[in-house]
Amino acid sequence: VICQIAYSLIDGDRILTSASSNELPRYGLSVGLKNYAAAYCTGLLCARRLLQKVGLDDVYEGNDEVDGNVVSTTIGKTTYYVDEVDEDKRPFRALLDVGVKTTSTGCRIFGALKGAADGGLDIPHSEKRFPGYDRDSKEYDADMHRERIFGGHVGEYMEYLEEEDNTKYQAQFAAYLEEDIEADGLEELYESVHEKIREDPSPSEKKAFSPDKSFKRTAKLSIEERKARVQAKKDAKNAELEADDDE
Repeated sequence: VICQIAYSLIDGDRILTSASSNELPRYGLSVGLKNYAAAYCTGLLCARRLLQKVGLDDVYEGNDEVDGNVVSTTIGKTTYYVDEVDEDKRPFRALLDVGVKTTSTGCRIFGALKGAADGGLDIPHSEKRFPGYDRDSKEYDADMHRERIFGGHVGEYMEYLEEEDNTKYQAQFAAYLEEDIEADGLEELYESVHEKIREDPSPSEKKAFSPDKSFKRTAKLSIEERKARVQAKKDAKNAELEADDDE
């Protein structure tokens, strides 16, 4: 899962900041880096990292009481999707760009969006694509969304599989078992990850790249050498055919 904050110029896009779910092991999450809960964590990390970069992290701390609801504040005719709006500094507004991804209800894209919104970014959105929204009744179950943010769906499947097919459970959740992560401990795990992200969202230092200088490319053959190699192959094949004829 990769989240980026970008703006466009005539000669191309510029990336203000980015975050990847591959960074989450730094914060204590080493398994399940592609699910909805990990997408939320990645969005949260991207938001906090950006606000720290532009100096708004202390002004807009975001929503640290995750309940699944859409947070918004209306001032005049303008709606800001943050808890409170500072008088001197407006929140950093970003617009969701999904690219060519399918925007189905409950998609991980909206998990990343929710994480970024809870991280303090002003992103216009509604609950209509969040898990827990029923399009027919037009009702939204925020508790269901909260459960998804904290990996409740993963925990339920872990418990189901452990009872129904323990062999498959041991194979599918081998990484979880290796890290001593159980179904009833997922919420506490994700809460600690959220806290650690808020404490230090800065990117890790880049490791110096040292190329492998022992590798040497084979020297290119000249035209005479290539012709000689082809002729040698022809001579070998002709000798083989002559040997077969003699037999």
